[in-house]
Amino acid sequence: MAIATALVILLLAAPAVYGVQHTVGDTAGWESNVDYVTWAASKTFTVGDTLLFTYGASHSVDQVNQAGYSSCSSSNAIGTHSDGNTSIPLSQAGPVYFICPTPGHCASGMKVTVTVVAAGSPPTTSPTTPSPPTSTPSPPTSTPSPPTTPASNNGSSPPPPPPSGAAALSMNMLGVPLALATLVAFMG
Repeated sequence: MAIATALVILLLAAPAVYGVQHTVGDTAGWESNVDYVTWAASKTFTVGDTLLFTYGASHSVDQVNQAGYSSCSSSNAIGTHSDGNTSIPLSQAGPVYFICPTPGHCASGMKVTVTVVAAGSPPTTSPTTPSPPTSTPSPPTSTPSPPTTPASNNGSSPPPPPPSGAAALSMNMLGVPLALATLVAFMG
């Protein structure tokens, strides 16, 4: 029974939502001649995700501020990595800048900016201009009737809508460990 209790505690202590690991440059990795602007634009980066930089000995990764990114300078680097397999957690919302400090690499395009959104935020999209209506709607021919109320409300509020998006994912991911823990507790 002690093992079952320990398993229940362990499963409940595990985080309910896991971040995504993004391999920078996908299969190309952190290399020269990769379009990192297009790569970053095709992704949504959320607080809790990680960036994985995979690269050879001729490269490294420096996290820099916007000025360092723009000038390809790592003189005030926030972080410097050269292990060939660098994992960097994205811990706060906002832009994050990376360059390869090997001379000439950043100037040739080996740099990337990722914009991190807060967990639960919808991905950013370009605003669109609504198109004008194609025809003018005609006025109603009759007065609409007032909404009806259910016959047996019993004074209670209607049930809340089902969860969606990140909340549903979080609840679903938590439900599996809880079900397993309950099963183990009853079997043990």
